Amino acid sequence: MSKKILQFFALLLTTAALLALAACQSAQPTPAPAAPVEEKPAAPAEEKPAAEPTATPAPAPTEAPAEPAAEERVLKVWHYESDTGAMGIAWAEAMKQFEASHPGVKIEFEQRGFEEIRQTAGMILNSDEVPDVMEYNKGNATAGLLSSQGLLTDLTEEATSRGWDKILSPGLQTTSRYENGVMGSGSWYGVTNYGEFVMVYYNKDMFAEHGVEVPTTLAEFEAAMDKFVEAGITPLAVGGSEYPAQHIFYELVLSQANRDWVNAFELYQGDVDFKGPEFTFGAEKLVEWMDKGYIDKNASSIPAEDMGLAFIGGQQPIMISGSWWYGRLINEIKDFEWGSFLFPGNTLNAGSGGNIWVVPTNAKNKDLAYEFIDLTLQKDIQNILGNNGGIPVNADPAAITDEKSKELIANFATLNENDGLAFYPDWPVPGYYDILVAEVQELMAGSKTPGDVLDSLAAPYAEQKASMQ
Repeated sequence: MSKKILQFFALLLTTAALLALAACQSAQPTPAPAAPVEEKPAAPAEEKPAAEPTATPAPAPTEAPAEPAAEERVLKVWHYESDTGAMGIAWAEAMKQFEASHPGVKIEFEQRGFEEIRQTAGMILNSDEVPDVMEYNKGNATAGLLSSQGLLTDLTEEATSRGWDKILSPGLQTTSRYENGVMGSGSWYGVTNYGEFVMVYYNKDMFAEHGVEVPTTLAEFEAAMDKFVEAGITPLAVGGSEYPAQHIFYELVLSQANRDWVNAFELYQGDVDFKGPEFTFGAEKLVEWMDKGYIDKNASSIPAEDMGLAFIGGQQPIMISGSWWYGRLINEIKDFEWGSFLFPGNTLNAGSGGNIWVVPTNAKNKDLAYEFIDLTLQKDIQNILGNNGGIPVNADPAAITDEKSKELIANFATLNENDGLAFYPDWPVPGYYDILVAEVQELMAGSKTPGDVLDSLAAPYAEQKASMQ
């Protein structure tokens, strides 16, 4: 057989064997695929690196995530007291202590003007940009009005649970409690932490130089002022464009009044005759004092601050105004000796518990506001207030060491014990402050008669009283 034929038969046999083997494998069941095996990439071709590679550091151990920091809370406090006055000094210390005892709380303090707060409080408290606690004017026309409008938080539960109702005497509570906008009863809508009253400040050096004694009656007071006029000195520093002049007018009215009259005028507990002896005497006497030269003829345009600066500067020997000036006088008068006495002959004087802390209805941190108010009533803060010319309501008597402050506190105690606090003339009627300022200015300028001024005061009062019935 030829060689080519033998190669052909060999190829046929090989092909047949391969076909038989394929048929045999196709008859077996297909096994489940094996788990994939991770392929390792082939090592790259070795190349010479441009620089020696830096070894990768081992990863740091994983730490548990830190707790998120607590969000800082902000207590917004507003008041209008001077930095050098008793309340300003005491409340600055209260803020310092509050932050120290409340980690995570920051006090944001704003000093606002008295006139600014008086004129804009209703608008501010109707907004969302309100403080958490602020000093506000007490009385029917101010705190009473805002409480009746739902703009102030009811503090009755706090007053009871924190003992404020035990710290403040019933007389001092009068301006903290309001019912239908009228002070003296009902719920607590504010808290005072000091007392105040109107008095007579005098320059002892000028009194001694002109041989003037401290008067004890109205007649003696006028005789003392006559001596200064004779010496070419206008005795009274007066601010007619704000509250001071109306306080003098009210002191003269009170010289003829009693407690029943005060309660009728301030609390609507009776009828008030604006042409009666009380108001008539006050209006006519103020005109007489202008005519006699006791008050500068241009005083109707002078603001309270300029009045105070005139007395502090030794320009005029007498200033009739409130105890809120006392601490400032202690700190700022350096060139002469000064003192104070109660308005001569009066058993009633303008005065009350001081302006009040209020918590707006829209306040965001009421719990902190309550704690701050409580702190201002504690003895250490009260002692600071008392030693800087304020009238504390909860001080330790033994801790009051300043002699002038002792004199002030003693005079207030005399008034309080003898039911001599007669509130303020602008309290009964919303907007009465502005009416009184304008009408007393007219009286001082001689552009209206006493009778016309009293008619102008009577009309809004009658309208307000009728609306309360």
